[in-house]
Amino acid sequence: MRVTVVGAGVLGTMHAWQAIERGHEVLHIERETEARGASVRNFGQIWVSGRAGGEELNTALRARELWEGIGARVPALGFRAIGSLTVVKNAAERAVAEAAARRPDAAARGYRLLDADQARALNPALRGEFAGALWCERDAAVEPRIAQRALKAALLESGRYRYLGGREVREVLGGREVREVLGERAVRDDHGEVHHGDAVVLCTGAWLGGLVRELLPDLPVRRVRLQMMQTDPLGEPLTTSVADADSFRYYPAYRSDALDALNAGQAQAPTAAAHKMQLLMVQRADGGLTIGDTHEYEAPFAFDTVEEPYEHLTGVVESVLGRPLPRIRHRWAGVYAQCTDTSRVVHRQQARDGVWLVTGPGGRGMTCAPAIAETTANELGW
Repeated sequence: MRVTVVGAGVLGTMHAWQAIERGHEVLHIERETEARGASVRNFGQIWVSGRAGGEELNTALRARELWEGIGARVPALGFRAIGSLTVVKNAAERAVAEAAARRPDAAARGYRLLDADQARALNPALRGEFAGALWCERDAAVEPRIAQRALKAALLESGRYRYLGGREVREVLGGREVREVLGERAVRDDHGEVHHGDAVVLCTGAWLGGLVRELLPDLPVRRVRLQMMQTDPLGEPLTTSVADADSFRYYPAYRSDALDALNAGQAQAPTAAAHKMQLLMVQRADGGLTIGDTHEYEAPFAFDTVEEPYEHLTGVVESVLGRPLPRIRHRWAGVYAQCTDTSRVVHRQQARDGVWLVTGPGGRGMTCAPAIAETTANELGW
C-alpha cells in the first residue's frame, strides 16, 4: 500500500511511522520545510497523570508504552521515564492530591502521595517551601524540538519513506480527474505536482482553513493559543517534571469534591485566572527549563506575547525551586487544535473515500500521538 500523509507534526509523523512499521510505502508532505507548529512548541511531556479515566487514560498509557519502545530504537528522541511531581502548598491542595491517589485507576497512573521530604528525595532541586506532592510514575518526556527530525531520519532508513517539505497540499483528486485506477487517491501540491497513492491521511494540526475547510467545512474543532518560555541551563538536574496545584483545575483526572472545595475556597492568582494558567516544567537535554503555560480560546488571538504570565510563572517556579530562575532565553506562542467536546481524544473523520482527517487532540497531542496513529492504522486496515 502507498500511504500519503499530509502534515509532519508529531501526529502526522506517527501515522507515517505506523504505515512504515506495517510494511507500506509513505509519501510525507509538509507545507513548511519541517514541523513548526504545536509539535515543536510544547513541553515534550508524555503526560499520563491528569488524563480522564477511560478512553483518554487508556490512550495515554498505550502511547506511553509505544513512546518507550520507539525511544529505545531512536535514542535521539531523548525519551526519559522521569515521572512527575505536582507540588501542593496547603491542606486544601493536598486534599485534591489525596482524592486523586484514591482513584480506582491510581495504580495504573503510578500515583503516590508524598510528603515534602519524600518529594525532595526524588527531585533534590526542589528546595522551596511546599507541603508535599503527588507523584506520577508513568509520566515521561522527549525533546520536542528534535523529535520529528529524529523520527524522520529513522523513517528514511526504511527505504520506503519519502519526505517532501515546503509543499502545501491544495487539492485532493480522484477518479477521472487524474485518470487513476479504481480506488487510487491523489493530492496536488502548490508546485502543481500530483502525488498518487492508495490512502491519504491529513494531519494538518491547527491549520483548519484552506483545503481542510473545503473538504470538511463544519469541523467540531477549535484552535487554542498558549504562551511558554525556556531558560538557560539550571546548573543542576531537575529529575522529574514538575506541576503546581493550578494543574488540578485544568486536568480532568483531578475532578472531585476536594477540587470543588479548593475552587470555592482558594482563588487562583489574578494573572493565572485571567490567562487560564497552570505551571508545567520540564528540563531539556541542555539543562534549560521549558515552562508554561497559558490558554486562550477565543479567536482572533493576540499577535503578541504579554509579560504578566511570564512574571507569574517565574514567581511560582522560584518558590518551588527556592532559588532564582536562570535567564529566560526563549519566549514563544503556539496554537493547537482541540475538539470542541474536550472529552474526545481526537477527531477522526473520513473526508472522501480513502481520505481521512485526524486532528484536534488538544494538549494531548505529544502524549497520545503514537496511540492515535495506531488506532487510525487499525481502523483503516493497514
